[in-house]
Parts: sequence; structure tokens; C-alpha cells
Amino acid sequence: MATALCTLILPKVVQSNRGISRTRAVLTRDAKMKVPYEVKQGQSRLFHKLPSGLNMEVLFQKGLQPDEEEKRTCTKNPPLVFVHGSFHAAWCWAEHWLPFFSQNGYDCYALSLLGQGETDSPAAAVAGTLQTHALDIADFIHKEIKLPPVLLGHSFGGLIVQYYIANTREAVKGSDSEKKSLFPNLSGAALVCSVPPSGNSGLVWRYLFSKPLAAFKVTRSLAAKAFQTSLPLCKETFFSEGMEDQLVARYQQLMTESSRMPLFDLRKLNASLPVPRLEDPAFKVLIVGAKDDFIVDIEGLDETGRFYGVPTVCIDGVAHDIMIDCSWRKGAQSILSWLNDLK
Repeated sequence: MATALCTLILPKVVQSNRGISRTRAVLTRDAKMKVPYEVKQGQSRLFHKLPSGLNMEVLFQKGLQPDEEEKRTCTKNPPLVFVHGSFHAAWCWAEHWLPFFSQNGYDCYALSLLGQGETDSPAAAVAGTLQTHALDIADFIHKEIKLPPVLLGHSFGGLIVQYYIANTREAVKGSDSEKKSLFPNLSGAALVCSVPPSGNSGLVWRYLFSKPLAAFKVTRSLAAKAFQTSLPLCKETFFSEGMEDQLVARYQQLMTESSRMPLFDLRKLNASLPVPRLEDPAFKVLIVGAKDDFIVDIEGLDETGRFYGVPTVCIDGVAHDIMIDCSWRKGAQSILSWLNDLK
């Protein structure tokens, strides 16, 4: 299996995407995850070369094409670009949401940030900053995506998306033409169980005062990485009670293998927050949370909604890892309804 995954074969369908053929330069690589994620039927593993020379893993699934009658009446759907959070990689979107959205006509690209999944690691103690991660995403969009995409970010990936869209809107105002080229325009953004604009410090303090046991568990699970060795703690942190232990164990292994280095230096990150405020009321932002989220509480979700001046969507019966939880379809359907209204 590992040998098969180390050989990159690009299907014909991918060749039609602008610039994507440049990833042909990366044909053989050693798998970085000890148990590599095997892509599903219809998906491709690509590698986008960043300006730094490092290669970013991209899992791609092309949207189902409409028939001739539908082509005459519908507009082209924007591509979807998915950004994961800590301890995850592109695979977390490929399990359910890439097949779901591609079946509904959306080209889907899931990225693995530096030091995560099969993406190369920088020569540093941490993978990057809000700015460097956002610039890597922007480079991919600029070189590989034709239409302005919708950017979707989960957890800390949502914070990266918030930084991206703030800089995109500044550029649109014409204040910095060079910045405009660095942060290509978007059709919209979806923040999924996202860390709020002020970071995770408010979440931590609320837990300490109102839920001290939960605060201890979250700290032990994430900061001490105990979720990697304790199946019950992994389940409580990321998934619903109804999630099968067999699936939790599989995702636990993938999360452990995915994150070779921290996404951020959290102290430096929190010192740089909040992210800049989005001033353009016309820009479309969807904020989706999970009622049973053990990491981002309802107040954190509402903070993000107030920041962007939009109502939030809180989904019952689903936990933090909304895209791979047992009720993953609930979140996907909510986002699909919003996407269809963008047309």
C-alpha cells in the first residue's frame, strides 16, 4: 500500500485544471505518515510546489458534471478549498465531505499545511504563522484555481481562513496592489467549528472557571497530546458519544501520524490576535458550529458570529470533528444549502 501511494499518477481529469500539471515534477516520494491515507475512488493526491520549494499535499476530487440540459440553466459552481486544523490533514475532508460536495457539482481541493499529512516540513520548530499558512494557501489558489473559490476552514484552520479573508478584502480596496496578487479573491468563506477571531485563550479561561474538569481534560488531550494514547479521551475531545470505537481508533491513528510538528507557536499567535476585522458587508461568510463541541463552546461560536455580523448555525448531535463524526452529513448539508444560495 505504501509503495502504491508513493507513486503519483495524475488522471486525465486533473489535466484540465490550470497549472495543476506542474505538480507532475513530483512523481515519487517516500510517505511521511507511517500508515498513509489511501485516497478514495475518484480522488487524486497531488503535490503543489510552494515558493519555498516545499511540496504541499492536495487531495482533489472533481465535481460531477451536469447534463446538457442543466448546463444551459445553471452557472458554474465555485471550487471549494478545504483547510484543516491542528492534528489533522487533508484526509479529514476526503473521508466524507469531498465525495459529498463533488457529487453535488463542486470541484474540491483539500490541503495539508506544512508539517502535516504528506506535506513537507520546514526547518523550524513549528509549521508556520497565520500569515505564512495563509500565503501558502494563496499561492495554491493563485496558481492552480481558475475561478474564485470558497475557502472552508476547520478549528485552527478557520482562524487561518479568517486571516486570509481579512487580507483579501483589504487588497480589493486597492490599498496594496502587490498584496492583491498575493491573496486572490474568494467567492466566500465557511468557518467550521472555528477558533474565534481572538484565539483560544478566551475558551481556555471560560473552561477554567465554569468547567474545570473539562479544562483539565482539554489541556491533557491537546496540549499534552494524550488523545493520541487514550481512546476514550480522543472520543470525548473530537467525536460524538455514538461514534463507533473502531472508527475513533482509525482516526486517532491518522491524527497521530498527521501532525509531525505544531501548526503554530501559540504564545506568539495569541499575541498577534485578534485577526483584522472584515469591513466589507457584501462578502459572504458562513459560521457553522456543533452543539456537542468539546473544544469550541457556544460562546466561542457566537463571538465569531458577532465579529462578522452574521447569524451562526449550530448543529445538534454532532461534535468538533464535524466532517468525520458519525453525523457528518448534517454539517455538509447545511453548508451545501448555503453554497447553493451563493449562485
